[in-house]
Parts: sequence; structure tokens; C-alpha cells
Amino acid sequence: MIGYIIRRLGQAVLVTLGVTVITFALLHALPGSLARDILGNRATPQEIAQFNQQNALDKPLYTQYWYFLKKLTEGNLGYSYQFNRSTDSLLASELPKDLFLGGVSLILSLVIAIPVGVAQAVKRNGVVDYAGTGISFLLYSMPQYAIALLLIQFLSISFHVFPSEAPQATSLGGMLGDPSALVLPVASLTLVTYAQFSRYMRSSAIDTLAQDYMRTARAKGLPERLVLWRHLLRNSMITVVTLVGLSIPYILTGTLIIEQVFNFPGAGLEYFNATLRNDYEVMLGITVLVGVITVVGNLVADIGYAVLDPRIRY
Repeated sequence: MIGYIIRRLGQAVLVTLGVTVITFALLHALPGSLARDILGNRATPQEIAQFNQQNALDKPLYTQYWYFLKKLTEGNLGYSYQFNRSTDSLLASELPKDLFLGGVSLILSLVIAIPVGVAQAVKRNGVVDYAGTGISFLLYSMPQYAIALLLIQFLSISFHVFPSEAPQATSLGGMLGDPSALVLPVASLTLVTYAQFSRYMRSSAIDTLAQDYMRTARAKGLPERLVLWRHLLRNSMITVVTLVGLSIPYILTGTLIIEQVFNFPGAGLEYFNATLRNDYEVMLGITVLVGVITVVGNLVADIGYAVLDPRIRY
């Protein structure tokens, strides 16, 4: 098990370095000049040259990458000249909100999708299966913004149950002080994620039910509850573990549309605004962070495989 994790960690480090190289190269290939964007169109050539020298932008590209990589190892994700703040401080205030929004919706979708998917597999081609399949297909085929707008129309505008805008507090604690305004953003993300998880859980559970060890367990006289809990659920979770691992970066990036619709002040919205104002340092820092989180998500999925199925670790 330890050797398996060490090998996966080594692969994760190499992939992370590859992500930093590609991200750094792509952003530096964009047209325009960071110095010109920061200093403005009226900046003189001398001022631009001084800015480039102070920020090592006059160095060769590989030297700039080395300085960038050195800053990353020190936990420095860059500096926003637009806000006169470091990217670290921006993420420190915005990222907890995204972690809450994406994390809560991910947990809720799993809590709902896993039992629903198992129930559909056990009651295959029944009323429960047809109803669950219809709802899942409907939700899965709808874009995020459509679900969000429908929830706003019915639960906010028509019936005035929940506010149509997310809390505008500057901290997560302040946002939690208005829980009713968080219901619609969380519900929108939960519905989309649930539809994906339930379909995969149903398919995986149906495949597991056809295995010989399931028939053997029933033939031995085990109660149906133990058969479903010990044999069906655990062996069906491998596919869902893959989705959970891939959904970890979704906690940060997948909330962008929801943040736009509900005016949710999070890191996803901050990244979108950084692209509009050509804030390269913020774009680079957040992109690398998303890449690292993606690698971590895959690593968590690999470890989850080994925990659920001992054959994989060997």
C-alpha cells in the first residue's frame, strides 16, 4: 500500500510540474504586454523597461519560469497590480466561499445519488428506476444556468421562498449568517452533480449485481441488507470514487456559472474578472492552483481505489 502511494505521489509531482510549464507558456504566449496593461497606454518606454527589469520580465523565458517556480515553492501565487494585493490574499478571502459552496453541494449530491442509484439497480425496470432515470436525464441535459434560472423563477420570483441573490458578505462567516440566500446556489450545483453521480452509480450497481459473488452471497443465506451493504455498495463505489476525485477541482472551477447567476463573490468569479482586466498574475496563480487541485483529486481517487479493492494496490 505504501509503495503504491509513493509511486502515485511521484507521478503527481511530475504531472504538477508539467501543468506549471504549460500554463506558464500559454499565458506568456498571449498577445499584449503586462507592463503596458499595468502602467497604461501613456507609459513611456523607459517606464516599461524599468517595470520589466524590476519584475524579471526582461529575462529569457526559462529564467522567468525558474523565478515563477521558486515563488510557487514559497507559496507565492503572484501579485494583482489591479487590486494592489497578492493573489494569496485574494484567494484567502474568496476560496473558502467556493469550498463551502462546492463542498456542500458535492456532499449532498453523493448522499442523495448513492442510495437512489442502488435503489434503481435493485428495482431495475420498475417504477423507481424509470422515475429516477427520467429525472436524472432531465437534470443532466440541462445547463447549469438554466437550472439556476428556473429555481430563481419559481422559488424566488413566483413564490418568494428564497432570495434570488447570494449573500454579499466579504467572509464565509458573514455569508453563513444569511443561510436562506445560500439555498438556491447550493441547490443548483447539487441537482447537476446528483444527475451525473446517480447515473454512474446505477450502472455500476447493475454490473455488480450480475457478478458471481453476489449470487454466492445470497445462496449462503445472507440477509438482503448485508448483501447490499457488504458486497454491492462497496464494489459499486469504485466508479463513483473516480467521479469524486475528478470533482474536487470542480469545487473551485465548476461554480463559475452559478457565481455569475447568483452574484456569488467567490474565486471563480474573481478568475473571470481577472481575464477581463488582463490580470495575468491572478490568472496564472489560480490556473496553477486548479491544476494542482486536479492532480490531488486524481491522487485521492487512486488511493480510494486501493482502499476499496485490495487487488489494485498490488
